[in-house]
Amino acid sequence: MVKLLSSFSRLRPSKILVIGDFMLDTYTTGKVRRISPEAPVPILHVQSSHDLPGGAGNVVLNLKALGASVIAVGRVGEDKEGLRLKDLLGKEGVDISGIFTQEGISTPLKNRLIADAQQLIRVDQECISSLSSGVESQVIEYITSVISQVEVIAISDYAKGFLSKTLLRYVIDLAKEKGIPTIVDPKGNDFTKYWGATLIKPNLQEAVAASKLSSDADLDAVGSSLFEQTGSEIIMVTRSEKGISLFEKGHTRLDLPVKTREVKDVTGAGDTVLAMTTMIFASGLSLKEGLELSNVAAGIAIERLGCVRVSLSELAERLLETSISNKIFDESHLFTLERALLNKKLTILGINTEEGISSALFSQIQKVSKKGADERLMIYLIDSDPDEDFLSFLSSLHEVDFIVIQSDSLASLTEKIHPEKVVILGKGGELEEVSHPQALLTSG
Repeated sequence: MVKLLSSFSRLRPSKILVIGDFMLDTYTTGKVRRISPEAPVPILHVQSSHDLPGGAGNVVLNLKALGASVIAVGRVGEDKEGLRLKDLLGKEGVDISGIFTQEGISTPLKNRLIADAQQLIRVDQECISSLSSGVESQVIEYITSVISQVEVIAISDYAKGFLSKTLLRYVIDLAKEKGIPTIVDPKGNDFTKYWGATLIKPNLQEAVAASKLSSDADLDAVGSSLFEQTGSEIIMVTRSEKGISLFEKGHTRLDLPVKTREVKDVTGAGDTVLAMTTMIFASGLSLKEGLELSNVAAGIAIERLGCVRVSLSELAERLLETSISNKIFDESHLFTLERALLNKKLTILGINTEEGISSALFSQIQKVSKKGADERLMIYLIDSDPDEDFLSFLSSLHEVDFIVIQSDSLASLTEKIHPEKVVILGKGGELEEVSHPQALLTSG
């Protein structure tokens, strides 16, 4: 898992085109205190309600949380839901010039009613409508004009009628011509419409249905069937709390179990995996690296209720928790540390290991250690080759969260990590707070 930190540090901001079925998700939250006298159903006393982009919109939110710039391509109806959806995406900094309005259709709306962190029911208001020839022409013209700006295309199919066979064929063929990978989250039983896509990412139920095999069929047989249907190079099957299976032509299937604390809701986990996989391709990481990072992201997503976005900082924090047991980090981990410590109150304590282990050292560490849930203490060791016993002592202290060695300088570290406070433990055992870390360049 330590190698995964290095993989994470190579994720880079990318420009992604997301094309698919956009919808509006509403979350209505309240309390249930009694059963209705009219029917054996609970009465929900509504306390709050909020809207989020759903479907392909959730993929967009996840990509934005991972640092991508996104061009959204889809359609809405001439209704308040469509206006609301475009407004929400626009406020997130998404390019919505490729979201077109089609007459005579309604924007899909999914309203989840929630009480005590449990979804009671989902109310869907939608009408599956084919893409009109006029809007199809507009979309094709638009994609032609922007495709050279993007590095990867994510196709999010929710079978609402927008992704016509003509449109899919055009997008996948044009992307292949331009050398741009296409990552597809499919829907339906006919995967031939995605022929030539770089990667197809169904969930297990979708994969089995599309393979036309029985529900208890061997997973390798399912994968072989999907390769024949799609002509794709890679098949990635998401299996909710059971993890992800990766099929690559000419290679043995790779299974990776999901690592999660508690499964609360698998809603939207596939969107998270699609977004993460897209970022992996844009950053040039290997498939195995991508599978592992996608699995970590999915594990975070299913721990929370509803469709959620998994941010770089959340991913970094989870990677640090699962990868490093001794709290010791070097220069190669700083990108991950920087992301994990966003919105945290960090104190850096600079220590010269030549002073050795003493009760005075322990007392000073306690003095500057964290006091609240969002406060962290990082020890920076000024010596480039610290004593192993000294490192073991620091690692054993619950007051210490991170120990950084082999960094260029304390000044360089503070420029990258942005602590709230920097303190130096001097040779006399006294603490000195530093207001200008640049002045420490001569100290190491």
